[in-house]
Amino acid sequence: MNPRTVFFDLDGTLIDHFSAIHRSYVHTLPQLGLPEPTLGQVRKAVGGGLEQAMLNFVSPEQLPVALSIYRTYFDQTMLDDVVLLPGSRNLLGELHRRKVTCAVLTNKLGDASRSLCQHLGVTDFLQGIYGAKDTPWLKPDRAFSDHALRALGRDSSTALLVGDSPFDVQAGLNGGFPCWAVTTGTHNKEELIAAGASRVYPDLLELGSALLAEY
Repeated sequence: MNPRTVFFDLDGTLIDHFSAIHRSYVHTLPQLGLPEPTLGQVRKAVGGGLEQAMLNFVSPEQLPVALSIYRTYFDQTMLDDVVLLPGSRNLLGELHRRKVTCAVLTNKLGDASRSLCQHLGVTDFLQGIYGAKDTPWLKPDRAFSDHALRALGRDSSTALLVGDSPFDVQAGLNGGFPCWAVTTGTHNKEELIAAGASRVYPDLLELGSALLAEY
């Protein structure tokens, strides 16, 4: 396959941020008179952007207040316990060394995504970090990946997306390139295969070994 552009999702793919995300929901929902969600409920909800995820817990009428509470708290605490998932740094470093264009394509807020990548020390391996509110689009809209490819000076014919959710798989399918998936995030192997993932691996360690063997 020898992809020359590799897009990475962030949450559940490159990083484990679920503790911080869950903590922010636990902070937010009781202020609206709603029960605290479990970590499992939050993991299941995320992937399509904060607004869509929050609607799993609040009504449309409650959404603006919930987002305001969540974002204020999240911005203050998001760096507290985020970690890179095993294999992330090595894979990004090896692809960078091999002159492969790597970028983040995420439905997480773009500003937060850039702060997290800087905090975790992987920004130098990335040629772009594209997230929510950077454009009018989110995954799986093709316009989002097309925008990123234009910004990078690349095209879809030699691109690959690495992700952990059906949103990622569909983003690849819509964009005209394959998605290799990992089960370190929100969905299991069967769900990712059913969504159309070209390959599914248990983690980035195995996916990275397979991907680097392509070069």
